Amino acid sequence: MELTLPVTLAVLGAALLHAGWNALVKASKDKQLDTFAVAAASGLLALVLAPFLPAPAPASWPWLAGSTAVHILYFGFLAGAYRFGELSYVYPVMRGGGPMIVAASGALVFAEVLHANEWLGVLLVSIGILAFASGAHDRRATAFALANAVVIGAYTLIDAAGARASAAPVSYTLWFFAANGVVITAMGIVLRGRAVPAYFRRHWRRAAAGGACALGAYGIALWAMTRAPVALVAVLRETSVIFAAVLGAVVLKEKMTRRRLVATGAVLAGLVVLKL
Repeated sequence: MELTLPVTLAVLGAALLHAGWNALVKASKDKQLDTFAVAAASGLLALVLAPFLPAPAPASWPWLAGSTAVHILYFGFLAGAYRFGELSYVYPVMRGGGPMIVAASGALVFAEVLHANEWLGVLLVSIGILAFASGAHDRRATAFALANAVVIGAYTLIDAAGARASAAPVSYTLWFFAANGVVITAMGIVLRGRAVPAYFRRHWRRAAAGGACALGAYGIALWAMTRAPVALVAVLRETSVIFAAVLGAVVLKEKMTRRRLVATGAVLAGLVVLKL
């Protein structure tokens, strides 16, 4: 397997979609309800599309179940991070640690040993991602974001294995989102009761936009992991921090500091090295 230009461009597109739905959640007045609404919408979209595609192979079903369980933590930590911190801070902290965990584990899990230039590229991108997180911030935001970095690394490995075992990565993605939507919506109703369906009815267009972005972003990433080394796809996907920083500055009026501009340069340098 190798990281080709078409796969690279597809994953960068997925990164933009991922930053987009995260900015949508951050911009909402109730981050927790918006997170539940996006999960529900992506699940409904997946249920509509899944019957038109062949089912994933039975060998991938345990991975589907495991990923759904791990994503309960992901959505909980995500809402907590956005409750206490800015998008341009918590997003890079969450996304920066995951690729390093995947890169370190990839050799053991998938027998994918990176070359020296690939390791350099991964390090440059990860350092650049983490460098976006600057300034003083609520400790609770940092705690939620760091916890989610570990969760992201875990579910990336789980879903990469599941997508490869499925023989149908798009179907795997759809059934994952369908199961995830049911579980997260149920969890939301337990935590917030009738506020969850009421919020969805009022903001279903917003939720559908976020759900479509989430579904597209992860579907592309999982497809790419069947075509290229998992660690390289994971680090490429996390270049979404650049898009998140731009969205944070333009849409949410967050400050684009000199440090974040330098961090962007480090991420871009890492991308160049990865393609050498």
